[in-house]
Amino acid sequence: MNYKEFFDKYQIEVKDERRMRSAFTHSSYSNEHHVESYERLEFLGDAVLELITSEYFYLNTDLKEGNMTKTRASFVCEHALATYAKEIGLNKYILVGHGQKEVNDTIIADVFESVLGAIYLDHGYEVAKRYCDTIMIPYIKKGYHFLEDYKSRLQELVQTDKESVTYELVSESGPAHDKVFKVNVIIEDMVYGTGVGKSKKEAEQRAAFDAIEKRAR
Repeated sequence: MNYKEFFDKYQIEVKDERRMRSAFTHSSYSNEHHVESYERLEFLGDAVLELITSEYFYLNTDLKEGNMTKTRASFVCEHALATYAKEIGLNKYILVGHGQKEVNDTIIADVFESVLGAIYLDHGYEVAKRYCDTIMIPYIKKGYHFLEDYKSRLQELVQTDKESVTYELVSESGPAHDKVFKVNVIIEDMVYGTGVGKSKKEAEQRAAFDAIEKRAR
């Protein structure tokens, strides 16, 4: 797989081809082909991303600690990372096995972090920071809100129709440090939306968002 064209846009040289390939390799593919998956790099990339974004909000805002935490969470949540990755085309390079039906936002967000981890190992903090800043700061300056409270909005919408809203955990998978939750939102005994996230709360928000989109059609 040739990543050169993508990384050339950011003036980044891929020094370790094998490691970068791992950054794009889902466990379903790694199990079938006996190669390393992105999971360890994702763990590292998550920590690097937290430091980069924490530093940005500390140096560029006057927000108190609690507000910095909430604001940072909005820009590093699964929805945000998947949005960045799809905009810059990272999702096109992801390797999945035959057993994986789709490349969902959870996988795409994971790859955003694993690629960041690989860049950090190849070039260090400053290059990783420059790469991240180029992608994320435009969203921050435009005031995007990736963690809007969709559950509350959905509740407001259905109250007009006197309908009840409940959330049902469909599945829970993955190792203890990297769980993936799938949740359905049910309105009057019908499944109106489905969401996947790294916590039940995030999965519920994504399910509510899915339901809102469907009701708006």
